[in-house]
Amino acid sequence: MPYDSQNTMVELQKAVCFVTLGCKVNQTESEAMAQLFREAQYQVVSAQEEADVVVVNTCTVTNTGDSKSRQVIRRMIKAHPESVVVVMGCYAQTAPGEVLGIEGVDLVLGTQDRAKILEWIEKVKAEKVPQNAVRGIWDAEEFEELPQLSEEHRTRAMLKIQEGCNQFCTYCIIPYARGPLRSRRPENAIAEARRLVAEGYPEIVLTGIHTGFYGEDLQEDWNLARLVGELEKIPGLRRLRLSSIEPMEYTSELIECIASSDKVCPHLHIPLQSGSDNVLARMHRPYDLKEYSALLARLRQRIPNLAVTTDIIVGFPGETDEDHASTVEFVKSCNFSGIHVFPYSKRKGTPAADYPDQVLKQLKDQRVKELLVVARDSQARFSRSFIGKSVDVLIERVDLKGCAVGHTPHYIQVEIPAREDGKLWASGEFVAVVLEEYHIKLS
Repeated sequence: MPYDSQNTMVELQKAVCFVTLGCKVNQTESEAMAQLFREAQYQVVSAQEEADVVVVNTCTVTNTGDSKSRQVIRRMIKAHPESVVVVMGCYAQTAPGEVLGIEGVDLVLGTQDRAKILEWIEKVKAEKVPQNAVRGIWDAEEFEELPQLSEEHRTRAMLKIQEGCNQFCTYCIIPYARGPLRSRRPENAIAEARRLVAEGYPEIVLTGIHTGFYGEDLQEDWNLARLVGELEKIPGLRRLRLSSIEPMEYTSELIECIASSDKVCPHLHIPLQSGSDNVLARMHRPYDLKEYSALLARLRQRIPNLAVTTDIIVGFPGETDEDHASTVEFVKSCNFSGIHVFPYSKRKGTPAADYPDQVLKQLKDQRVKELLVVARDSQARFSRSFIGKSVDVLIERVDLKGCAVGHTPHYIQVEIPAREDGKLWASGEFVAVVLEEYHIKLS
């Protein structure tokens, strides 16, 4: 043990590093776990530094996600041969035996019981035997409270309010990885939001696996609209942003709540997945194109200049040329402000993986390219509609030249030149700017 200048023994602080794959929910959970380690007197370090414990938070949304998770696990084991290696997250939940079979993995922890990670690490050290701490996900009945976030130097805080999904789309493994719907107790969500605002976060993003169904499992009369209504009352909160909400979850109450609020951002992510009714039916999506169009019209009537982003899966099994052409035309008609385009990827364990008429990779790639052109045009058209208008930008980062980058309420990314007076922009600062074309970053 090392000694200080007075020749007194000094105990070195233990260190932990995190590697997080996948979605924003995973990122939020890793940050919460990092706080748990901080409370246990661990220092959180980067993956390139020496660490006593290495935590890999995995993704399983596609077979590629599983493969990437395995690659990262092996890389971290090689880089940290003396560390306790913990694998958690969705891939760990769905394939614990497979993960434990990787030589060098010490602990497998799924998507529940994560607050007990330090107890399990001590068990690993004491017994010197790899441990499988994964329980069947369908045993989960309540939202798992993790430590509240702290010491995260960001301007936008993620607030997880919900876990699990009951939808069972035919392409999706997430219900099997995350389990049934569980809503966070409203008093806990509101308390954490108050603390985040008090710590200086001007924007909070509500997130979850199936966010729009918040409150369905609570005995009291709670739903997403009521929670949003309570959160926007918090003094000092400037922006409240909603993450992905499914089309069938936009109730009249929720729409009115968004439309009447001066804090809820006019930016909604509404997954479409396909512009073909035939494909939507095979995906087990509970809406058709007519219903989706009607929802967009209703929202835009109540919320002028609304930004709507979406997800599209290209090349779903059985997707014909006619189905793809329908998707292209429908997407053009929707005037999205942003589109995430994904080629369909088989996921073992889902019904769609065994469907006949799997689309060839070359054809999927061609269709993706065609839809990406539509996506870029749609984003450019929406962004350019704000040229010459004054908008509020929340500054998120400032480079060495003094230039700043941030987002408007509509989630348009804006680049702001350095100040002429020589002062620096500050992260977390709101700036009113008039947009010019070269300020808009189109991707």
